Amino acid sequence: MSLFDQINDDIKAAMMAKEKEKLEALRAVKAAFLIAKTEKGASDTLSSETEIKVVQKLVKQRKESAEIYIAQKRTDLSDKELFEASVIEKYLPKQMGLDEVRAIIKSIIEKVGAKSPADMGKVMGVASKELAGKADGKLVAETVKNILAGN
Repeated sequence: MSLFDQINDDIKAAMMAKEKEKLEALRAVKAAFLIAKTEKGASDTLSSETEIKVVQKLVKQRKESAEIYIAQKRTDLSDKELFEASVIEKYLPKQMGLDEVRAIIKSIIEKVGAKSPADMGKVMGVASKELAGKADGKLVAETVKNILAGN
């Protein structure tokens, strides 16, 4: 079952259970999927990689909005955004921890022959493809920078 079909089923379940906040988050995901399907060059069905990218983007947007609301002391709005992010995050693959990411990045550094922080672009190119959907991009970049700097 594709992620799109899973979202549709969960929308129906949320409607039956009258879970208004959850339903709102799921409808946002469905809308983003429909937009991605109608973009120029897109096919009628989304690949699993595209679905994951869309979901990651939505989670990131919610978390960034929540940070802004927290800075403005609007906890009512930040709570809503964080709740939606938690609902949407459930559709992402399990995220890797720091130790797992470090191990993979070290092997990538050996593979590409990177020796200094100047080689960060080479490492990030391979790491971002290999860890797409499995780890946060900021965590990957930070870890690559630390390892190449000798930390």
